[in-house]
Amino acid sequence: MTQTGHCLCGETTYAFDGEIVWQGHCHCESCRRNTGSPLTTWFGVPRGGFRWTGRTPGSYESTPGNHRLFCTNCGTPMAYDGGWDKKTMHLYAVSLDDQTLVAPTIHFHHEEAVDWLTIEDDLEKRIG
Repeated sequence: MTQTGHCLCGETTYAFDGEIVWQGHCHCESCRRNTGSPLTTWFGVPRGGFRWTGRTPGSYESTPGNHRLFCTNCGTPMAYDGGWDKKTMHLYAVSLDDQTLVAPTIHFHHEEAVDWLTIEDDLEKRIG
């Protein structure tokens, strides 16, 4: 079944076929600064079933080989294209048209979580 997502203005859109292969919250400083939020919720889909269907996103190389993709019209962060991960495309959970598809199972980089955010769930809290 094909799933879709879009940015705030609706010009940068995507679609993917297949299952979501992972989903979680990231607390790393880079993700926090990119979104202006205390954490970012991601999901990963196989690259083979993923495609941009609207305006091609802009790209910012946040660290060598790793690109943060965004709508060049409204600025909405859309994806993370990690040079180290050749299998999955990382997408922002809130960009999905059907956000019920995501139920995070893990906290990534939990050691970088901001002090004022209280996390009371039972999800795995991965360091690094």
